[in-house]
Amino acid sequence: MVQESQGYLLEDLEPGLYGAYTRTVTEADLVLFAGLSGDNNPVHINEVFASSTFAKGRIAHGIFLGGLISCVIGTRMPGPGAIYLGQDLSFRAPVRIGDTVQAVATVTEIEHERNRVKLDTTCYVRDRTVVTGEAEVMVASRED
Repeated sequence: MVQESQGYLLEDLEPGLYGAYTRTVTEADLVLFAGLSGDNNPVHINEVFASSTFAKGRIAHGIFLGGLISCVIGTRMPGPGAIYLGQDLSFRAPVRIGDTVQAVATVTEIEHERNRVKLDTTCYVRDRTVVTGEAEVMVASRED
């Protein structure tokens, strides 16, 4: 069971357990993320420019979507106390202002000897997969 100040412990995890976070992408998200990251690519912040690209309009930063996955890992699965060690991401489809994104992290593998957990990480907009990937995290054990 997840605890408020400490997420799941290694012994409480099993393949198939998952956590999710849902957020509707706003204009403010794109502008604030561009400001925080310095990524002012006009495909994210300039509608006129973005309309002339493959995307046919502004799209969310891919790493913003990675941040939604980070939210799941740090607050839901495995939750507070988990240490994010690595992430592979593939961006499958554009996400636009107004899209509601569900980020999901599902336990796929547990390495008890090293306190490591692998997670399948996926973002969806409705029934469309927009991001896929795999994360590795370190999780505390009762034996620590």
